[in-house]
Amino acid sequence: MSAPPLSGVLRIRQLVVCLALAAGALFFFCWGIAVGDIEIPLADVVAALTGSADPGTTLVVREFRLPRALVGLLAGLAFGMSGALFQTMTRNPLASPDLIGITQGAGTAVVAGIVLGWGSGLGTQTLGLLGALTTALLVYALSWRRGTTGYRIVLVGVGVSWICASVTDYLLARGGRFQAQAALGWLVGNLNGRDWVHVTPLALALALLVPAALLLARHLRVIQLGDDVATGLGTPVQPARLALLFTGVGLVAFATAAAGPVAFVALAAPQIAQRLARTAWPPLVASGLTGALVVLAADLMARRLLGDVELPVGVVTGVLGAPFLLWLLARANRAGQGG
Repeated sequence: MSAPPLSGVLRIRQLVVCLALAAGALFFFCWGIAVGDIEIPLADVVAALTGSADPGTTLVVREFRLPRALVGLLAGLAFGMSGALFQTMTRNPLASPDLIGITQGAGTAVVAGIVLGWGSGLGTQTLGLLGALTTALLVYALSWRRGTTGYRIVLVGVGVSWICASVTDYLLARGGRFQAQAALGWLVGNLNGRDWVHVTPLALALALLVPAALLLARHLRVIQLGDDVATGLGTPVQPARLALLFTGVGLVAFATAAAGPVAFVALAAPQIAQRLARTAWPPLVASGLTGALVVLAADLMARRLLGDVELPVGVVTGVLGAPFLLWLLARANRAGQGG
């Protein structure tokens, strides 16, 4: 008799957390649009977005600044949801696309295109997407042994990640100065110069992948109980894990293709959302909204920290995310010692 009220309380808390995160993301979204060579008051930004501002302000907001903000919002949403899928599926808070090779595979493909000219006509978006998908297939194939487990996916993914990083370093050393600068500008994660060409494919991909992730989320809770229990409850474990894997890969691949491999967002956002919502696993929607808020806030910091020097957003998330990773490792070590 006590279970339904408890469940209702948890849903209410998650709803409140999601609304607060959405409000924060909206605030940083509008503030990011207001910041630039010419400062625009927040009221004028809102007016331009709703079509009630003067033509000059509307042009600046919609054509020059809105695409960058949208890429940050959508990429952060995708990184956060992808991280939540991977961490819940593998039952490991350290299992994120940053650490199991997905973003590194995308980076290797882009650097190869820039330095070697392979598929350079496809553009960084397509190369990044193909690299991420290829790496995911490789990780899944190498971790297969009468099925896959989250533990094997993490171990194989870490190994593949280091291989991709080594290949990327070799390509950067082989390339010329101009090529290395172009590759590094993408590898750190960057929202500079983003326009509608970057927004459209990312928005279309999320229109398909986000509903797919929400529909597949019901399998996550069962898989968390273990493969034997999940199979006994009638869950098709391997098809469900494969669908979850490629949904998460699709989210991070399109986000990486649009914004570059923005470090630590997919790792940190689900853990922050889980602690805010006080759930046993990272909640998908809250994780996505946390990722959006983190990317938008980091991009604003990147433009404000050093005055005239505009840092790539990935530099800020890397600086903030590294201590968070150390904290997670320390916490996992204490939990292991306690067990």
